[in-house]
Amino acid sequence: MAEDQDDSQKTEEPTAKRLADAIEKGDLIKSQEIVSWMTLAAGALLLMVLAGPMSRQLAMAMKLFLEAPEAMATDPASLIALFGQLLRHIAVILSMPALLLIGAGLAGHMIQHRPMLSLEKIKPKLDKLSPIAGMKRLFGGAAVANFLKGLAKLLIVGAAAFAVLWPERMKLGLLISADPAALLPAALSLSVKVLATALAILGVVAAVDYFFQRQAFYKRNRMTKHEIKEEFRQTEGDPMVKAKIKQIRSEKARQRMMAAVPGATVVVTNPTHYAVALKYEQGAMAAPRCVAKGIDAIALRIRETAEEHKVPIIEDPPLARALYASVELDAEIPPEHYKAVAGVIGYVMRLKTRHLRPGSR
Repeated sequence: MAEDQDDSQKTEEPTAKRLADAIEKGDLIKSQEIVSWMTLAAGALLLMVLAGPMSRQLAMAMKLFLEAPEAMATDPASLIALFGQLLRHIAVILSMPALLLIGAGLAGHMIQHRPMLSLEKIKPKLDKLSPIAGMKRLFGGAAVANFLKGLAKLLIVGAAAFAVLWPERMKLGLLISADPAALLPAALSLSVKVLATALAILGVVAAVDYFFQRQAFYKRNRMTKHEIKEEFRQTEGDPMVKAKIKQIRSEKARQRMMAAVPGATVVVTNPTHYAVALKYEQGAMAAPRCVAKGIDAIALRIRETAEEHKVPIIEDPPLARALYASVELDAEIPPEHYKAVAGVIGYVMRLKTRHLRPGSR
């Protein structure tokens, strides 16, 4: 009952992470009908292209048995050597068709999903040893559905093959007394017709089965709202923790900024709201650099630190607001403020030269 309740609560579509985790565990969109169709298509291709050459090569291999069996040596050593040579010859002839069929089966898997190795499916699990679980797998809903699907496919393909062969029934009767040389082409022609019909029907079956397998994959990986929230917390982080980390980083940045104020050349202020600390070393810097800035409480702390370390403070509200808005920390001031800032720094330098403490400008 609890499992049914959990399934009923899985109303949300799976996230990309959930689908990726499922694939890593070996849970894939996989239609065996596509693999069967690819294998059958490869078999049909073999029949159309290689049936003639393969039959001729097999006939050549069997020539000795058919034309001159009396010429064969019958001692055990000779028979073993003869049959060994025959088996090797047949293996070489059948190797290409076997490789093509194996390749078609692998291709049927690869067009559905990328090659991957997952140990999850082969891990030992206690429920696999349970007789009850085994009975459920053998006679459960999935097993019954697969049996009915196979039976329906067999009936449909059988009916289609019968529909193809029924109009040819007169020819089939004549083949009994036909010359052996004409038997193979006629059988090949009928086989190709039957296979083409079966391929057309099984192609539709494979497409439908893949659609249902895809729907089943997404359905079994649906998530509850709680699972989505937990995944978000795991991937994006706890919002409270992120806020705390952001607060700590901001505090450390302010501490570094305040530590740079004593080394500033001048602090430009709007008396109550803005403060921007600039540093300039003639010959070492191309332009003055902003080492600290702030508004309201932070601006007050910048001014207090500047006063404590005897850093000149110049009141220039328009320039203070413009610098605060346009220059980033540890960045040079924009060229449009060169002239105004040069005037401020020049004024401070002149005051220092005269050993005067600067007041308001």
